[in-house]
Amino acid sequence: MPQVLKTSVPAVCFVGKSGTGKTTLLEKLIPELKKLGRRVGTVKHHAHAGFEIDREGKDTWRHAQAGSDHVIIAAPDKIASIRVLPMELTLTEIIQCMTDVDLVLVEGYKRSTFPKIEILREAAGRETICTADEVIAVVTDLPNPFQVPEFGLDDMTALADFLDKTFCRPRV
Repeated sequence: MPQVLKTSVPAVCFVGKSGTGKTTLLEKLIPELKKLGRRVGTVKHHAHAGFEIDREGKDTWRHAQAGSDHVIIAAPDKIASIRVLPMELTLTEIIQCMTDVDLVLVEGYKRSTFPKIEILREAAGRETICTADEVIAVVTDLPNPFQVPEFGLDDMTALADFLDKTFCRPRV
């Protein structure tokens, strides 16, 4: 069983080879956790430096172009933050900023020591990327290669229940 790191909220990494449907799975899983009354945060790992979420010509883009190291855009219903970093933050550092959620679902970070759920799809190949001691569950359409709970690719209600019971604080 992977080590559960001390963060302000529990986090679980969803890992798998490219094309296994990690993003699609999270799109289906998040609404199921919301039905259970959970506030959900997500982190998507982007392995390569340099990505843009801001658009050229927008005010926030202009602030960054002028040299701002941390740009925040705030509205009555949303807030977004874009920071220039001298080095990559650890997953623990990122999660510690997410204090307003019950559970963080992480797409990627396969080398982290956070608990992992591996997605295995026959269409993407049979090889696993995790070892047995790293995985707490599998979502698959193949025979389960690990001695851990198994969920079907469309069994998001059961997976949400598993995550809720395993990681979330009881509701009062």
